[in-house]
Amino acid sequence: MAALAWLLIPLVAAIGAGLWGGWASRNRRSIEDGSELAGYSRFREAMERSHTGG
Repeated sequence: MAALAWLLIPLVAAIGAGLWGGWASRNRRSIEDGSELAGYSRFREAMERSHTGG
């Protein structure tokens, strides 16, 4: 019985890892980066203007 318990531990861990991996790599359609990328672009342009003027 002890050997069976030692065999079930890695099996349960592998199943848990598979479930976590599937959950972590899911498609997140509700999150869009468009506004964040536009903000970053405006930030870069502002930084370039402040350094080239002086």
